[in-house]
Amino acid sequence: MSGDTSYTTEEIAKLLKISKLTVYDLIKKGELPSYRVGKQIRVDASDIEAYKLRAKGTKAPAAVPGGFTAAAPAAAAQGTAPSSSIVITGHDISLDVLSKHIEKQVPGVRPLRSFVGSMDSLISMYRGESDIVSTHLLDGDTGTYNLPYIRKLLVGKPLIVVHLLARTAGFYVREGNPLQLQSWADLGKPELKLVNREPGSGARVLLDEQLRLNRIPAQEIAGYEDKESSHLAVAGKIAAGEADVGIGIEKAASIVGGVDFVPLIQERYDLVMLKRPEHARWIEAVLHILQSETFRSELRSIRGYDLTDTGKILLDT
Repeated sequence: MSGDTSYTTEEIAKLLKISKLTVYDLIKKGELPSYRVGKQIRVDASDIEAYKLRAKGTKAPAAVPGGFTAAAPAAAAQGTAPSSSIVITGHDISLDVLSKHIEKQVPGVRPLRSFVGSMDSLISMYRGESDIVSTHLLDGDTGTYNLPYIRKLLVGKPLIVVHLLARTAGFYVREGNPLQLQSWADLGKPELKLVNREPGSGARVLLDEQLRLNRIPAQEIAGYEDKESSHLAVAGKIAAGEADVGIGIEKAASIVGGVDFVPLIQERYDLVMLKRPEHARWIEAVLHILQSETFRSELRSIRGYDLTDTGKILLDT
């Protein structure tokens, strides 16, 4: 590695053969000094080498004049306190808006975005790899969102759950809806081809719960194993004529041409934060942001959001 080279979090994950969430965890703990270039987090090659040496039990690089190691971040060399990082998981654009507000309003806290699905988000929080996770997981037996999964996966942990927004989910279908797909039961039509989401995503859980409730065997649906990693990608497959139906949110259908949307359910999109003493300051700030008119006003400009309960605390253990 050249001393002038730097790497993105995605590149580091490939180099070290670890997940991107683990990279974020190393950055958050200060084991990989990082800095921001625009919206992108980068780590210098020398800092990656220093981390690898420490992991192997080899002595880290010697201190340079001024009392700092060669791997120390530039902020330390300038005498300023390094920022602490918090990892925010999820795909929705509202999380990017939230990250921007946190960065502006909470000094010394740097948000890092990780684009993973709802179930993987909760698992990452259980493992201590993320700080604010978003989730939209339907429990078909109760008809409720998120809390049944949170209580099972994060049992015994002190946490706070706050509502972010509600949004409409349903079918992406070809323009004109030639197969006349209007309900979950229509997924049992033998002639249709599905494009699915990845396991653990909220859309995949929604589909699987509806198939279970309607007694439709997943293995009998053509395309069930064909997976995409975003709402836009699913809608794009429908628009290209590669499938007849996919599950997603209304907003993506308005972006991708050649796709119609069949609304079926109003899903709840909530945030989970672990209540640790060191989190108290930024949790209070996040609640203030979510309940502020400034934040809501910015989200109102994005089509497809119901902000009626935004900022409402649903569970506080």
